Amino acid sequence: MAGKFEPKVPVQLAPPKDDPISVEELAKANGENGGKCYVAIKGIVYDVTGNKAYQPGGAYNVFAGKDASRALAKTSTKPEDVRPDWQDLPDKEKSTLNDWVTFFSKRYNVVGKVEGATNFE
Repeated sequence: MAGKFEPKVPVQLAPPKDDPISVEELAKANGENGGKCYVAIKGIVYDVTGNKAYQPGGAYNVFAGKDASRALAKTSTKPEDVRPDWQDLPDKEKSTLNDWVTFFSKRYNVVGKVEGATNFE
């Protein structure tokens, strides 16, 4: 039996990178005009370019080009929740956020870390 959060179809991932990505670079990677599409969680940047849900018009495009930690922890797609701060959330939401980190880590390449981010743990 597959482990928790395993993708239905196995994914070949590149070794994770820890290249610094500025907040401005991250913001530009929003999938517009066929460009790259990145989502950050806890300061770790994932390349979600191949998933249409994160592209313009997609259900999760609100997360594109941003650190969506707080929104994912709260299972929210409200634009006001799409923020990097999550440390003040209740333990249940922190656990949900960690589940999202696991989920993304099994599906998307890590392309770097947000410059200046200190919210990895």
